[in-house]
This record gives sequence, C-alpha cells and structure tokens, in this order.
Amino acid sequence: MENIAQPQSSFMKLCRKLSPKRKDSAAERQHIKNGDHDKNRDIEAVFAYMDANKDGRISPDELQKSFMTLGEQLSDEEAEAAVRLSDTDGDGMLDFEEFAQLVKGDDKCSEEEKKMELKEAFKMYIAEGEECITPRSLKMMLKKLGESRTTDNCRVMIRAFDLNHDGVLSFDEFALMMR
Repeated sequence: MENIAQPQSSFMKLCRKLSPKRKDSAAERQHIKNGDHDKNRDIEAVFAYMDANKDGRISPDELQKSFMTLGEQLSDEEAEAAVRLSDTDGDGMLDFEEFAQLVKGDDKCSEEEKKMELKEAFKMYIAEGEECITPRSLKMMLKKLGESRTTDNCRVMIRAFDLNHDGVLSFDEFALMMR
C-alpha cells in the first residue's frame, strides 16, 4: 500500500516553486534537522507570495489567483470558504497566523477524532460483511485506486503488518501501518 501515489497538495507545490533548490546531501540533511524551522520559512515564503498587494493579509481573490499560478482551479465560493473557515478575527482576510493555521491543519485534533478518521479509512478497505482487510478486499480497493495487484501481492502486503499472522489486517494493525 506504500506505493500508492498521494496527490500533492497545492501548498507543497508552492513550497517547491518558492523555496531555493537544495544542491547537496549535506544541505538536505540540514534541512531534515531543521524541519520545523524550514516548514515555517516555507509557510512565510508562500504567504508572502500569495499576499500580492503586500498588505499583510490574503484575500479570497489573492488565494484564488495563487492557485491559478499552479494550474489549480479554485472557485470564488471555494476561496471564500477557505478564508472564512480560518478567519478568526472576522475581517474576511487571512493574516499570517490564520494562514499558518490553515496550512498546518488542526494540530489540536483529538485522539478520538484521529481514530474516527482512521476508522473511516479502514472501512474503505474492507468488503461488505467483513470486519478486517483481506487480500481480496485490498485487491479490490487498490483496483479502484488505479493500482492493479494480484491477490498474492496483496497477501504479501498484508503480511508486512499482520502482527498475529492470521492473514488479514484488523483495525489495530491497520492503524499501526498508517502511523
């Protein structure tokens, strides 16, 4: 399941577009060491880029135009909704703190909420009437995602995380795999 390509976020595309290219492995190791600092610097660079009129705030229009530079479409309604969801002071704009929170997501998400999200994802991989992920149900889901695998391939994938060696993945095994 690790080989499934995840769609890249528009934020990450902007980071790559705006961040200086790293030229050597020493620079890359330093980047990994300074992960939080670099992420904040990336957020600052993206914010500065999106803040076209340099007033220290991002309007729905600026957000929409920034997405267009990436070849992404964001409707007026979507841009306004994104701003509205993160606009804590009610001014209809995103200041840096509001933007950073939008990009980082809700880190205050409770463990219970995270578990519920995992359960929803788990349900996508189980066949109707089943309580665990079988090689057959995994094969069917991967096919829906555009990944063609044999049942034997799916058995091997399951075996990597099958702690009790019963040939299937329980929710707990799935949750461990998703960490």
